[in-house]
Amino acid sequence: MPSEAIDDYLKAIFQIAGEHERASTASLAEKLAVAPASVTGMLRKLSESHPPLVEYQKHHGARLTSVGRARALEVIRHHRLIELFLHTTLGYSWDEVHAEAEKLEHCISETLEDRIAAALGDPEFDPHGHPIPRRDGSLPSRTDRGLVQLEAGTGAIVSRVSDQDSEMLLYLSKIGIKPGVRIQLVERGPFDGPLMIRVEESPDVHAFGPRLAAAIRVRVPDESGT
Repeated sequence: MPSEAIDDYLKAIFQIAGEHERASTASLAEKLAVAPASVTGMLRKLSESHPPLVEYQKHHGARLTSVGRARALEVIRHHRLIELFLHTTLGYSWDEVHAEAEKLEHCISETLEDRIAAALGDPEFDPHGHPIPRRDGSLPSRTDRGLVQLEAGTGAIVSRVSDQDSEMLLYLSKIGIKPGVRIQLVERGPFDGPLMIRVEESPDVHAFGPRLAAAIRVRVPDESGT
């Protein structure tokens, strides 16, 4: 079975590049907080493994092979099931679950994975709204877009929120932002200024800068059918 470091690389490539694109050395170095030279060495190792886990070309980054993709999705499934189990069953807040799942995702057995999934009713999304890969490697689909793509005056439903920053999650929780909540983009500041957001029926309006806005994806009811 791949090591934890290899799992982390495969997962990062999938999260950066998706199904068909390539992840650059620089983007992987930033996401994994390692030196670019270390990334290059690992990508070469993964491309030369038997079977190969990535396709790697110098200066062109890396793409997962079918074997690498299957492993990446398995680890992501573990991670997101654990997050949801910790949140719904053990009472962890949504800003706490990511760090715990990072530690546990590599070591749970397939039996435990199946039992967690069954206990949760075979869920499709984690506490942050991210899709949980199915056992066969397929992903639940949902039509959404970045918050920054909304036009002023548009109402939407929060679809998912990045889980990478616990302090950001704490702030969003404080103002009532979570998957399933209705919001309205009241106004867009000029020259990439803040987005002014109203949550549900609250009279309060909150200013979202570029970093915060980029962490949120939404679905528009008329487009998603909900």
